[in-house]
Amino acid sequence: MSEEEIRTTRLEKVEQLRQLGMNPYAYRWESTHYAAQLQEKFADLANGEEVDIDVAIAGRIMARRVMGKLAFFSLQDETGKIQLYLEKNRIQEGMADIDADAFNHLKQLTDVGDILGARGTIKRTEKGELSVYVKQYTILTKSLLPLPDKWHGLTDVAKRYRQRYVDLIVNPEVRQTFRRRAQITAGIRRYLEERDFLEIETPVLQTEAGGADARPFITYHNTLDMELYLRIATELHLKRLIVGGFEKVFELGRIFRNEGISTRHNPEFTTIEIYQAYADYNDMMALTEGIITTVTQETLGTLQITYQGQAVDLTPPWRRVTMHGLVQEYTGLDFNSFQTLEEAKTACKNAGLEGIEDCPSIGKLLNEAFEQKVETNLVQPTFVIDYPVEISPLAKPHRSQPGLVERFELFIVGRETANSFSELTDPIDQRQRLEEQAARKAAGDLEAQGVDEDFLTALEYGMPPTGGLGIGIDRLVMLLTDCASIRDAIAFPLLKPEKSEEATKENT
Repeated sequence: MSEEEIRTTRLEKVEQLRQLGMNPYAYRWESTHYAAQLQEKFADLANGEEVDIDVAIAGRIMARRVMGKLAFFSLQDETGKIQLYLEKNRIQEGMADIDADAFNHLKQLTDVGDILGARGTIKRTEKGELSVYVKQYTILTKSLLPLPDKWHGLTDVAKRYRQRYVDLIVNPEVRQTFRRRAQITAGIRRYLEERDFLEIETPVLQTEAGGADARPFITYHNTLDMELYLRIATELHLKRLIVGGFEKVFELGRIFRNEGISTRHNPEFTTIEIYQAYADYNDMMALTEGIITTVTQETLGTLQITYQGQAVDLTPPWRRVTMHGLVQEYTGLDFNSFQTLEEAKTACKNAGLEGIEDCPSIGKLLNEAFEQKVETNLVQPTFVIDYPVEISPLAKPHRSQPGLVERFELFIVGRETANSFSELTDPIDQRQRLEEQAARKAAGDLEAQGVDEDFLTALEYGMPPTGGLGIGIDRLVMLLTDCASIRDAIAFPLLKPEKSEEATKENT
């Protein structure tokens, strides 16, 4: 049968239920147990044994076997599955006052996908299957559309993301990913709150996008008659809070960047940004280690994990090494020895770097060498420290290394997971750097931002020495749930409308 024919048949069953005085879309149900609780509590029950305890459970029918006066349903709730043992005489007796033909109606009017409530006792069948030995049932929701074939499942990747609700029904491991994601974010918040950090929400709609090099989304406010940006970072508003007298603040929330989509990037993603007064990037390294190791241990019970077949040891302390040192280690290039930009470009070309002709500075060139030759090799957790000032407009100048800033990025399995600065607190230096950014924006750089005058005003009132840290929640979840793609770590990733995808396929 086609999906439309199945839907038509099930709609007819909806009408039959109503004619029988049953509501195919119930208002509520009260369960006494979840499937996993029953499986655990009665794990030692012997084959053929029954326990005279009344239980009530609800879930989705995932499989049906009907054999004359017996039926066996597999019922799935949020925690797992349990069998329903359905015997005609027992159900007819238990539901005599409700439906004189209850067993036949169960056989004829239920389908895989329906949501059912059942009451009964606990019994392990002779074949060893723990079951709810049903006395009464209630159809709670009649499903109109069929679930994917149990042998092939929902294998179309795009359809899995587009119809995540079906993905969650038929793939229990996907539910486990998002359960762990919730545990991870709750653990991070708990870790920070126990150390007196305060979470304060900042605006999503902003008059000036700032806090990162990124292309923003632009929207429009009708009443105010003005264009606004969706935030590309929470940084500048959290720093305003530090100026205002809060000493430990953070926000875990959504960020929006109008950029490419890949296995590592989604235009809408989640970060946590943390700011601590009277701290620097060394303190932030300790904080980063503490957050990630604590939530990993709490969520997985170990610091020895595997990501896409690669063994990763998260046991601290993690390696700390300069960007200069890593580039020299993997390419042989000593950027401290170059006297001119042209000399550096020539050496980089000889080392196999590509697309560097337009690099405007040695600092930018160093970063290119790092991204092209080093990043993917950093499988074990590594703090890459001391970045060029040209790519870090919000970081404090390094206290002993001219041309560098006090910044680190944490790399695990070859990807950036966290980013941190000793935050720039000099308002004059900050203005100069933002104005340089604004000049790049005016010259056509879509990722460069303008000057946030209100933020500069805040800095002129004085911001204490501050350490700042940002952690990519989606990438951390990917790491701790072994997801190859960021779309597997986001419940509802952004996708093109289905018709657009079909049109694209036809045109290609």
